[in-house]
Amino acid sequence: MSKQNWKFIRNIFIALAAAGLVILILPRVITTIYSSTRIYTADAVPNERVAIVFGAGLTREGQPTLILKDRVRTAAQLYLSGKVQKLLMSGDNRFVNYNEPEAMRQYALSLGVPDNAIVLDYAGRRTYDTCYRAKAIFGLNSALLVTQQFHMPRALFLCNMLGVQAVGVEANNYWYWPQLMLIWNIREQLATVGAFWDVYVEKPLPVLGKPEPIFTEN
Repeated sequence: MSKQNWKFIRNIFIALAAAGLVILILPRVITTIYSSTRIYTADAVPNERVAIVFGAGLTREGQPTLILKDRVRTAAQLYLSGKVQKLLMSGDNRFVNYNEPEAMRQYALSLGVPDNAIVLDYAGRRTYDTCYRAKAIFGLNSALLVTQQFHMPRALFLCNMLGVQAVGVEANNYWYWPQLMLIWNIREQLATVGAFWDVYVEKPLPVLGKPEPIFTEN
């Protein structure tokens, strides 16, 4: 292969690598900027009717992981301080022995949240699904989102793009190992690219069903 051909191939490879890097990084940058004016402390956040709590996995014993406990605890604090009227617990329940929403409910009850203030979404398999169903099934036009800092930009982007005017409060009751934070942020980098694909290209339909509005009046 001639030097000229090798140089051409190298330049193509560099251009493709640069384009791939932009595709990987740009959505995360956009969502971070987009969310920067939509994140509040628990004390400063405007009152809202519903807080959406996103699932984050269960232990082998079926209990909420520490990261999920953090989210539920923050949501409970918001409810008990009068910031919200209802908590929408959204998670995965596609298997009989895996029930995120019920585990979230039980933990919220242990924190003093009354059962009549908790609504369960059993088909919140992804952040996209949770945001989509919040409007399509539960009739929400606005909500307060509860999740960690690394996940908040994507959650705010998705809910707002899917018709739920949302602001967020970060769950930060616990300290996490830096190695875990690095893994979660790398995962978010990829998941945010997927979020853009879902919103602007594929527009998938999550599991739906009969509407179950949280509030029957406007």
